Amino acid sequence: MSDLKTPAVDTTDTPVDNTKIAQQEEKPKPCCVCKPEKEERDKCLLFNTDDSDSSLSSCEEYIQKYKACMKGYGFEV
Repeated sequence: MSDLKTPAVDTTDTPVDNTKIAQQEEKPKPCCVCKPEKEERDKCLLFNTDDSDSSLSSCEEYIQKYKACMKGYGFEV
């Protein structure tokens, strides 16, 4: 029988950053956070559809609250 040797794997070239892995596991999904803010924003945009520009300006407060909430969880909207 032939003597096959398995090459040694050098793990020193690929360090594992456990903090990044932990942060990724702890980060919630975007659909699961800021639900009240999202609901207020969506209601405003849905029911103020007279003119697209005016509905955006009248809903700006809700849009900014939602963006601030999402940013708090690390999401860029």
